[in-house]
Amino acid sequence: MKTIPVVENVLKLNDEVALLNRDRFRQAGVFVVNLIGAPGSGKTTLLGATLARLHNQLNAGVIVGDPATSRDGQRLGQYCDQVVQVNTGHGCHLDANQVRQALAQLNLDELELLIIENVGNLICPVGFDLGQHTKVGLFSVSEGDDKAAKHPHLVLTADLLLLNKMDLLPHVEFNIERFCEDISHLRSDVELLKHSVKNGDIDPWINWLINRMQEAALHES
Repeated sequence: MKTIPVVENVLKLNDEVALLNRDRFRQAGVFVVNLIGAPGSGKTTLLGATLARLHNQLNAGVIVGDPATSRDGQRLGQYCDQVVQVNTGHGCHLDANQVRQALAQLNLDELELLIIENVGNLICPVGFDLGQHTKVGLFSVSEGDDKAAKHPHLVLTADLLLLNKMDLLPHVEFNIERFCEDISHLRSDVELLKHSVKNGDIDPWINWLINRMQEAALHES
C-alpha cells in the first residue's frame, strides 16, 4: 500500500475546504484578497488606509490572522464594522478551515470586498489556498533588499507584489535595483507596485484592487 506523506493529506484537505470557501464567496458576490507579508512590513497599516479610502465606495470586511492578541483587529475595527480576529497560537499561517469558521461571524452577503490579513510570515501562508480570488505579497524597504530572493515561492505565486515604506528608502540600506532584478529573475510577468502608506501614496494599489474586483465581477456574472 502506498504511504501518503502527512503534509500531502493536510494540503489536500485544505484545498477541499478552500473550494467550499470559493463557492461561498461566489454566491455572496464578494471579492477576496489574501494578503501575505512579514511582521512589520505594514500589512495592518496598509489595510487601515485601504479601508479608509474605500469606505464611501463599497462595503468591506477583514479577517485578521495573528498568533496572539486582538490588537490588529481592534485597529481595523475603526474603519469597518465587519472584522474577525483569528488567533492561531503556535500556528504560522491561516488555513482554509480557519477562514471558513471566521465566515460564520461575518454577514458575507453584505460585503463586496473581504481582505484576509494572513499571519506575518513569508513562507507558511504561501502554500495554503484560502479560497481567495487573488494573492498579494507585501515587502518593505525596512526588511532588506534580499527578501524576494530568499522567499521565491511568494514571488512565483502572487498576483501582485507591493513594496512598502518607500519613504524610508533614503534612510536604510536597501538596493532597489537589486530587489527588482531578483524579482525579474524569478518571474518577469508579475506586477510590482511601490508606495508609502505613511505618505498616503497608495493610489496604484487602490486602482489595481478596484480593477481586479471589476474584472472578477464580469467573469462571474
